[in-house]
Amino acid sequence: MLHLSSILASEFTAVTTQPANRCASPQSRCGYCLSVFIQEVDGTATSSDDFDSRQFLAGIARGIAGALLFALPMFMTMEMWELGVYMDRTRLLILMAINIPLLIILFDRVGFERTSTWRQAIRDASIAYALGIIASALILAAMGVLRIDQSLHEVAGMIAVQAVPASIGAMLGRSQLGGQSDDDGKPGDGDNDDPVSERETSYAGELFLMAVGALFLNLNVAPTEEMILLSYKMSPWHALVIMGSSLAVMHGFVYALSFRGSHDLAEGTPSWHAFIRFTLPGYVIAGLISAYCLWTFHRVDDVGGTQVLMAVVILGFPGAIGAAAARLIL
Repeated sequence: MLHLSSILASEFTAVTTQPANRCASPQSRCGYCLSVFIQEVDGTATSSDDFDSRQFLAGIARGIAGALLFALPMFMTMEMWELGVYMDRTRLLILMAINIPLLIILFDRVGFERTSTWRQAIRDASIAYALGIIASALILAAMGVLRIDQSLHEVAGMIAVQAVPASIGAMLGRSQLGGQSDDDGKPGDGDNDDPVSERETSYAGELFLMAVGALFLNLNVAPTEEMILLSYKMSPWHALVIMGSSLAVMHGFVYALSFRGSHDLAEGTPSWHAFIRFTLPGYVIAGLISAYCLWTFHRVDDVGGTQVLMAVVILGFPGAIGAAAARLIL
């Protein structure tokens, strides 16, 4: 008992004579040390270095601006409003379910602030989706699209459809509306010192970014009636010209025209290597995304196979541009 009392007394003296957040010696066994040790083991410990609230709030503001800027054309498209009313709820649920992991993976690369764990990426993705929902509801209500006399089914459908591109727009806001330093690239003033933007992207990651770019741009035009109208107007020769143009634009955007963020081939690498390795797979991905968007938005229901193929080809043109642009801006 006497030995236990002396240990407790020594611990009390050590805690009261040292700063509140540090123990007297490595051998101390106080409760604070134990709690910090547990937090460090399970990864729940946080510090001012791990979370920059000012940078995070700036990212939120950029996300809101991005949701408005990049999704505004869809907010003002009548076909998007109507989809919220008649769109099959299973297809809508699939679209929303796809959007969730898509945002998580994207925000692991381009978040509202520097992310180092999947937990932070999930947090950023959740915030982006919430911003997309809020922005969609506010804009549609402000334009008179959402009314009090509408059913909950219609209102929820309209907001859910618009929230998908709006949430991707929130992500693009972080990537494209980031601060830039005007004073010789001083670190800390913008995103120039952001390790996220300097992160190497794997081959699978490149293909994923192309899929995201194709999806985002296809969401702008896939719901419109013009896609089906053009599929009836086009001949097979028109389709071949569109396919060739899509491939040329994709390759030119990333490798040939020296846009900001474009890729340089390694010395000694033949030019056809990038075409076979990136451009062709990217176009196939854009075509698959186009087919999915047309199916999701009921644009190929009760339509013949030839017209479906033509619609995929014509929608694949903006999809290819979106896929190429994604590799430049993300």
